[in-house]
Amino acid sequence: MANHQLFNSQRGTQVPAADARNEAGGLAYQRSPEAALALYAATGCLNGTYYADAQTQLDQVLQLCAKVPAELIARTAVYARQRGQMKDMPALLLAWLAQHDGALCAKVFERVIDNGRMLRNFVQVLRSGVVGRKSLGTRPKRLVRQWLERADVAEILNAAIGQQPSLADIVRMVHPKPADAEREALYAWLIGKPYQAEKLPALVQRYEAFKRGEGAGEVPELNFQYLTALPLSQAQWQSIARRASWQTKRMNLNTFLRHGVFKDAALTRQIAAALADAGQIRKARAFPYQLLGAWNAASTEMPQAIRDALQDAMEIATDNTPLLQGNVVVAVDVSGSMHSPVTGHRKGSTTALRCVDVAALVAACVKRKNPSARVMPFDTAVRNTVINPRDSVITQARQLAALCGGGTAVSAPLKKLNQESARVDTLIIISDNESWADTRNRSTATMTEWAALKVRCPKARLVCIDLQPYATSQTVAGADVLHVGGFSDAVFDLLAGAANGERDWLQQIAAIEL
Repeated sequence: MANHQLFNSQRGTQVPAADARNEAGGLAYQRSPEAALALYAATGCLNGTYYADAQTQLDQVLQLCAKVPAELIARTAVYARQRGQMKDMPALLLAWLAQHDGALCAKVFERVIDNGRMLRNFVQVLRSGVVGRKSLGTRPKRLVRQWLERADVAEILNAAIGQQPSLADIVRMVHPKPADAEREALYAWLIGKPYQAEKLPALVQRYEAFKRGEGAGEVPELNFQYLTALPLSQAQWQSIARRASWQTKRMNLNTFLRHGVFKDAALTRQIAAALADAGQIRKARAFPYQLLGAWNAASTEMPQAIRDALQDAMEIATDNTPLLQGNVVVAVDVSGSMHSPVTGHRKGSTTALRCVDVAALVAACVKRKNPSARVMPFDTAVRNTVINPRDSVITQARQLAALCGGGTAVSAPLKKLNQESARVDTLIIISDNESWADTRNRSTATMTEWAALKVRCPKARLVCIDLQPYATSQTVAGADVLHVGGFSDAVFDLLAGAANGERDWLQQIAAIEL
């Protein structure tokens, strides 16, 4: 008789054999070049991750660009910037186009390069030589020059914050043609050449006068970073805080606290109201995890009104979490690799927010909007926890993130659901996909358990949310298995579409008009 262990009949559809190993050494499925590029664009910050360094990420992206059509690269760059709110990766993709398809680069340039920071990123990447050139070239130089010529004074001044390259470096490279005497003086001021002070924009004139201690001490309406090195009074700090942008307020709460901004009760209420203002939150394109980070980092002496405002802002920033039908399960990877900073390691700019914080935040949002949803944190097994749907999103997220540690078996929640014969309509797995503790000889354990679950729940849908830029997955994408990448609030829109049977992530990217 044939060996029944080898030839035992399995319930459900045939499970595809794994065709790759992931970075942790476990069996996995290789993503298509298109899917891998999309994931790298939505999650990759070109920093070191738990299993891969920055150079490896860069090499992978460049290899993928050589395998997919240039039109897809252009669409992915637009998606990564406009929906994923990424910075480095869209600039890299645009630089690749500048070298390999200048017409497409020109077509999407303004949609990707939407502020001075992105302009400097693009120039930095292009001149580094990683895409095959070290000079800007005629067409990119013209595009950069046009951006400078169309930008207003405020945009130019904001773009001038930062180095490597500085905006002054870029002006020297492309030689923009001043439209008038004011712009000519502004360019000269930027690059340190002689200029006619009376021709400078009024805002720059006020800034120069303020530095000299002239006038009544009124703080000019400039970006926060122009002013912090100057000796400022408490009243001036309060003026800065009052006029600061939403993101500047969010990022500098502890700084404002140190300089006495919150000693003014009326101003404290004003700042709290601004932080919780729905219009400002959406305009700022705030990542939900940034609000979690601000709340976690806030000093214990922070006024309660500010803390409450951050929680209110979180509820607004995650308001597009979908209402899902039927039995919903959210599986949250709390294994050791999820300790990795969500945007990766880079000396001097590593975020305090980890992958597990973002995964827990997504789960808490789903739980808040869908109170009956079951949350299953897992490492090599499902961890027991009780989540109160009435707690704030921040409280729920911190409770889940506190469980972090251990090995990784992405199949663990599916195995438990199968053991319980649980009914499932939508299963969401939030992970870095580096499963290794459940490796088998042929297919991934996750895909095997999913096939078994589908026998019992034939209409169930699996949504895999990936938080890190790796080219493998534990599942094979299909009609009922959808892959989503990223950590902006766009994840909630993609989740809603996936749960409702709408176009998947790659189809949305492919539908972007050029």
